[in-house]
Amino acid sequence: MNFPPHILLILATLLWAGNFVIGRAITGEIPPLTLSLLRWCLAFLVFFPIAFKYVKRDWLTIKQHWPIVIVLALTGVASFNTLVYIGVYYTTSINASLMNSLTPIFLYILSFAFLKIKVSRNQMIGTTISLVGVLFILTKGSIENLINFSFNIGDLIVIVAVICWSVYSLLVKQYADRLPGFSTFLVSIGMGAIMLMPFSAYELATMESPIIWSGKTIGAILYVGILASIVAFLSWNKGVVTIGANRAGIFLNLIPVFATIFATVFLGEQLYAAQIIGGLAVIGGVILTNR
Repeated sequence: MNFPPHILLILATLLWAGNFVIGRAITGEIPPLTLSLLRWCLAFLVFFPIAFKYVKRDWLTIKQHWPIVIVLALTGVASFNTLVYIGVYYTTSINASLMNSLTPIFLYILSFAFLKIKVSRNQMIGTTISLVGVLFILTKGSIENLINFSFNIGDLIVIVAVICWSVYSLLVKQYADRLPGFSTFLVSIGMGAIMLMPFSAYELATMESPIIWSGKTIGAILYVGILASIVAFLSWNKGVVTIGANRAGIFLNLIPVFATIFATVFLGEQLYAAQIIGGLAVIGGVILTNR
């Protein structure tokens, strides 16, 4: 993908925003662990004929960095979206989206702690502006809504998911010159799916109602398995490698902006002035951070 890194990062967040909306649309029709497993099994089947030749070529290199590949599979494939799917069962979508917007903060902390990467003034100011914009969107500009936020087990689960994604993004950047992209991604998908299998089996064995199969459910699996997995991840990884995890992380704050647009268009939700103002602040923060 020979596109500018900023375009790739915007595309990734756009597709992930659609993933959030679709996830809400099929809540109760398919359990979270099984949805995550089906997502990555489909992604593996689609990506296998594209990337297998690279795996054969790069296998020795992958074996040399096996522990890192395992961590990539655990954090980016098996854990992040699975934890988000589980978290929204226990918390509101407002709280979950707010927790997800903390990703740039964790990226800065981890980058400074482990890679000794300093945070620039523009990054700090841009992140603050974007977070204020996200808060404006999520609270609809109401101080009362902000004050009434409460933390529960779902919030904590989403925070763990955000930390997993931050670790994944940092490792993608740190090992970009040592681990080949396509082959590493295919292997991590396969390993992540294997990690999810026993949990999904337990979920299916203990669930009270069966999966509701329909055109909507199948379409959702196709979307999250191809667009939100393969296309979005490859776009994100390429963008992170090019401009760095710190600068790329701020783009994740575009997710609630795009999700608001999708929810308005496809789910018929009302668009508020606070969401427009907040969206402009988020975009302004992204631009400032990447100056």
